[in-house]
Amino acid sequence: MNIHEYQGKSILKSFGVAIQEGILAHSPEEAVEAAKELKTKYNSDWVVVKAQIHAGGRGKGGGVKLAKNLDEVKEKSSQILGMHLITPQTSAKGKLVSKVLIAQDVYYPGASATREFYMSVLLDRAKGHNTIVYSTEGGMDIEHVAEHTPDKIWKEEIDPRVGLQAFQARKIAFNLGLSGNAFKEMVKFVSSLYKAYESIDASLFEINPVLKTSDDKIIAVDSKVSFDDNGLFRHPQYEAMRDITEEDPTDVEARLAELNYVKLDGNVGCMVNGAGLAMATMDIIKLSGGEPANFLDVGGTANAERVEKAFRIILKDKNVKAILVNIFGGIVRCDRVAQGIVDAYKNMGNIEVPIIVRLQGTNAELAKKLIDESGLKVYSAIQFHEAAELVNKLIKS
Repeated sequence: MNIHEYQGKSILKSFGVAIQEGILAHSPEEAVEAAKELKTKYNSDWVVVKAQIHAGGRGKGGGVKLAKNLDEVKEKSSQILGMHLITPQTSAKGKLVSKVLIAQDVYYPGASATREFYMSVLLDRAKGHNTIVYSTEGGMDIEHVAEHTPDKIWKEEIDPRVGLQAFQARKIAFNLGLSGNAFKEMVKFVSSLYKAYESIDASLFEINPVLKTSDDKIIAVDSKVSFDDNGLFRHPQYEAMRDITEEDPTDVEARLAELNYVKLDGNVGCMVNGAGLAMATMDIIKLSGGEPANFLDVGGTANAERVEKAFRIILKDKNVKAILVNIFGGIVRCDRVAQGIVDAYKNMGNIEVPIIVRLQGTNAELAKKLIDESGLKVYSAIQFHEAAELVNKLIKS
């Protein structure tokens, strides 16, 4: 699960990380009031108007603007609110901006004395360690830095048995070329950032840029936070931050139906019970000459209602030319699954794409009989290779 910048900053602040302060606004009028409040607090007319969407590169698309007075705040927030912001991380259609963050200007005065850094915390899955990735080249795309100046990127691996050590935080501050109070502030920043990452079951914390201000403070000017969905049950206060308007409607529908669904770019829809079987099913589709259109795990309860929801989600993808249902009946009986498929098919009316059903396990033969005698455009198979041959035949025809 991803959240907005302003939400990520609120989490960081709660763990003692210094941030660029800001106030959320949903209209130009609210933006002006927010700017007035910031002016009173920080004695500066300058603020930054920042579009709040789940995508990076907002500045490149015109979603981040500096305003030097209240008139400019109203003008620039009016320009950003309601626009479809297109960035390198959005589709060609872009994302609708419905709210902006009015943030303090942390660069003025003394901008020449500031420095920008990049920092992120994430899991290195290959090594099984959390890793802090950091660079002196803040404010830039880290991919560009990695490609052109890889020597400017450092990684600090954290041993999960002992956690982040004080010497590692000092090493990071040293590699960034800091000294004096800025050095001490960076050590504190790194320690607090890592504590926040571990405490909330995050999968990613990315701060770009981390700013050294003209008076040697270290603050997070931006924040990108992703949660590990499997840990959200422990953090209902963070799950409540989910903004479903920023997510794909099909993904939202699948989650509400408690289906594990990931859309892919292929032409054969998959409905499977169990993640391992789902992976094997996608492999067999590839070997048969097709391309999987999705990963969809219906879990252990493949009744008519659940199967129908799965079919409807798969068929929202217009690229799907066939559907392969691959169910292993261990706890759930295959004949009940077969009856659920038949009932779902009838409830949905005419389904234009062919459906191949492979049911293996408890009462598999009875299930095949139910499918074969249903009179519907459904093809049954028991063996894996039979299902693969049917997929190959049907997508070619």
